[in-house]
Amino acid sequence: MNLYSFLRPLLFQLNPETAHHITLNALKASYCLGLGNRLFPPPPAQPCEVMGLKFANRIGLAAGMDKNGDYIDALAALGFGFLEIGTTTPRPQPGNPPPRLFRIPQAQAIINRMGFNNKGVDYLVARVEQARFKGVLGINISKNFDTPLEKAVDDYLCCMRKVYPHAGYIALNISSPNTPGLRNLQKKESLSRLIGPLKEEQQHLTSIHGRYVPLAVKVAPDLDVDEVNTVAEVLLEHTIDALIATNTTLNHQPVEQLPHGQETGGLSGAPLRHQATCIIKQFSQALDSRLPIVGVGGIMSGADACEKLVAGASLVQIYSGLIYSGPALIREIAEAIGNSANLQ
Repeated sequence: MNLYSFLRPLLFQLNPETAHHITLNALKASYCLGLGNRLFPPPPAQPCEVMGLKFANRIGLAAGMDKNGDYIDALAALGFGFLEIGTTTPRPQPGNPPPRLFRIPQAQAIINRMGFNNKGVDYLVARVEQARFKGVLGINISKNFDTPLEKAVDDYLCCMRKVYPHAGYIALNISSPNTPGLRNLQKKESLSRLIGPLKEEQQHLTSIHGRYVPLAVKVAPDLDVDEVNTVAEVLLEHTIDALIATNTTLNHQPVEQLPHGQETGGLSGAPLRHQATCIIKQFSQALDSRLPIVGVGGIMSGADACEKLVAGASLVQIYSGLIYSGPALIREIAEAIGNSANLQ
C-alpha cells in the first residue's frame, strides 16, 4: 500500500474542497523539506516533442488543480512531463458559492461547479516568476464570468499578453460548463472571431519576446459529429497549434442514481473516459493528424492513458485520477506507455 492509499480514506472524510487544499499544502511542505522524491518517486524520463516543445514525458497535469500557480514546483516534483495551471481570468473572482465540489466514489467520479475561482492573472504571473520549474508550463486562460461574450476576446487578449513571456503554451478555455454561455464560443462564427485576433496577437508577441508560444484550444466532450467537424475546420483555418480534448461533461446519466449524481456542474473521472476517447478519435479524423491532441478525461489507469494515445492523442493529462489513485498513477501511466510498443 502506498502512502496516498493510506491517507485517502482520511481525506475523503473531509469536505472535498478542504481536502484539496490540505493535500496541496502537504505536498508543498514535503517538497520544501526535500521529501518529495522519497515519498513519490518520479517515473524515468520518456522524452518526446509536441507543438515544437520538448516534454520529459507524455503525462501532464490538467488545468484546475493549481488555479493560481501556488504549487508549481511541488507538483512538478511528482514526475509530470508538463503542468497546466489555471484557469486564470483578467480579474480575481470568487467562483460559484460552495458547496461546489462533489465526490462520487462509487463511480470514481467528480462533479464540480467551481466557476473559475481564482486570484486573477497578475497573481498567477507573480507565482510563476517565483517558481523554479524549467519544464513545459501550460497556462490556461479564459474570460471573467461577467464579461459579455461579445467582449470575451478582450479578456483572452489581456491574459495572453500577461502570461506569454512565462508560458510554454497557452490554453484557451472555451468549454467550461460552469461559466454561463462560455461554450457558445465553440460555435463556428464565435470561435473564428475569438481565435483570429488571438493568432494575430501571437505573431505580434512572438516578435516582441523573440519566442513562439503555441496556442491550444480546450473543447467540451458534449459535441456532436457536425460540431467536431466545424471546430476542426476553424482550428485548421487559423493554424491553432494544438487541441485539448476534453473538458468535463454535462452528461450525468452514468451517475444520476448515485449520491450527488444530480448536482449541477461538470462531471469528470471514470464515467467520462469513453466519451472523451470518442471525441479524440473524431477530432483525430477531422484534423487528419495535422495538429496534436492532448487527451484528457477519465484517465484512471495506465491502460486508460494508452487508450487516449491510440485514439489519436500525443499527450495526456490527469486530474480526477489523482484524487482517486494519488501520485502513483503517474508512474503507472509511464510504465504502461513504456510497455506499449505501438506507442513508441
